[in-house]
Amino acid sequence: MLPLLPPLLFLAAAYDPAPDLEAGRFLKAQAEAEARLREQPRDALARAARSQALSAQQRFPEALAEAEQAVVLASAPGPLKAQALLARGLARAGSALRERNFGSLKRASGALDDLEQATAQDPRLARAWISLGLAYQELPGLLGGSTRKALRCAAQLRAVQPARGDLLQGLILSLDERWWEAEPFFRKALAAAPQDAEILAFYLDALGSREARKALGRDEQRRRLAAEARRLQPRFPTQARALEALSDALLKAGQPEEAWTLTRNALDQADAPSLLRLQLGKLAARSGLHKEEGLAHLDRVLREPLEGGSGGYPAAHWRRGQILQALGRTQEARAAAHQALKHDPKHPGANRLLDELE
Repeated sequence: MLPLLPPLLFLAAAYDPAPDLEAGRFLKAQAEAEARLREQPRDALARAARSQALSAQQRFPEALAEAEQAVVLASAPGPLKAQALLARGLARAGSALRERNFGSLKRASGALDDLEQATAQDPRLARAWISLGLAYQELPGLLGGSTRKALRCAAQLRAVQPARGDLLQGLILSLDERWWEAEPFFRKALAAAPQDAEILAFYLDALGSREARKALGRDEQRRRLAAEARRLQPRFPTQARALEALSDALLKAGQPEEAWTLTRNALDQADAPSLLRLQLGKLAARSGLHKEEGLAHLDRVLREPLEGGSGGYPAAHWRRGQILQALGRTQEARAAAHQALKHDPKHPGANRLLDELE
């Protein structure tokens, strides 16, 4: 008979935040990590998970501080160290994007180093491969970026997760303005993982991109966006991340009322209703439809926890300001823009809105 193990060892064996982080359940991952840290403050995996959840919520300074602790605590090489390095890489990359200045180059370079090390420590880490591949494709050669390196990431990922590897290859080829080469990889990924919300979201975003428009032409791009959103919608009746992507595709296709109806009808059964409330605010701000209801949804978003993986609270304040501007409530619109800038001082939309209100 095996000896009785201490309860904490059973807990350690059971704790695995990766499925929640991979599925975009960031608030759940954060809550579980924080509960664990109250009992075990030196738990590197919980700190890495909390950091990744905070990055998804655009809370980059907190995320970076948490990740730095995780890197120190996870001293031995291996999967635990990989999670800590991934957390730090995501926080550094998010900070670099937010800073939008010369100093951000150092953070971007540091993020690249962390992601490279994370994939070396654990080659099964899909989120690290995707982040690293996209970074290689989008960063200039001065910082080590190249399409060749990016495609090598897709090949490595395909060896452990074929559908995600095909997705990454499609994304890289699309960004490289090779849409006709990219499209078969997206279709292959969707066929292999027909209910994967992340694959759907990346695909529809790529289909709605400038690169796809250059290959297809505006009219054909819009036709395809609408057709694909309608075709794929039945696969995702409750997944908020997928519903948000489907709604965006319809909006880009010039079908804002259909996008609103899809999003509004799914609200009550969605697994992350806060994302859909934010999306309804975006639809109202972008289209001018249902402004009062859109404003009410944004007000609720700002009162409640907002799931990660979206534009976060800065986007909610900005969209609220856009609607208030359209309603002629100039002072409130200006206040909303200032609230967005408190969260993100260089938010381009909020700064643009303030300029318009001057």
